[in-house]
Amino acid sequence: MNIILLGPPGAGKGTQAAMLVDERNMIQLSTGDMLREARTSGTEMGKMVAGVMDRGELVTDEIVIGLIREKLEGDAKGGFIFDGFPRTLAQADALAELLVETNQTLDYVVELAVDDEVLVERILGRAAEAVAAGGEARADDNEESLKVRLMAYYKQTSPLIGYYHAKGQLQSVDGLGTMDEVKASIGKALS
Repeated sequence: MNIILLGPPGAGKGTQAAMLVDERNMIQLSTGDMLREARTSGTEMGKMVAGVMDRGELVTDEIVIGLIREKLEGDAKGGFIFDGFPRTLAQADALAELLVETNQTLDYVVELAVDDEVLVERILGRAAEAVAAGGEARADDNEESLKVRLMAYYKQTSPLIGYYHAKGQLQSVDGLGTMDEVKASIGKALS
């Protein structure tokens, strides 16, 4: 089974993906993780990624698709979870083509639906708890940065909700419940 997790920053996609990896033996394809891994791999693709990143440029969709292709051509285990990709309609189209080329399917797209105000409160609360416990908050867990990240999400990524709804692949779950409640809702959506 191959799935995409959609939702704004802080909605819990990474947390839920980790649980799916543990319980369903799926492979999480996080673009950030793949780029960091490629950069240090020494492969041709890795050298290309390192060069782009060292120049301070944005990694192109073609490079990200190339990294995803490498993963899809490996062992699928229990399927793939696309986390942080696609972010745009063009990337969604590229992913659809890649899945056809690699004889894969996209089985579900799960949207973690959240209320922005509650989400902001939750993330700022998480940051405050981290500091109170003697740790550090994530550098981007502040109101200003969060608003910028949310705006980017709504401009670039939220159109994917309509895109996948029109294809009949979208399952929406309440992303504001407890971790276990959200996990149960995702499990229901995937069955």
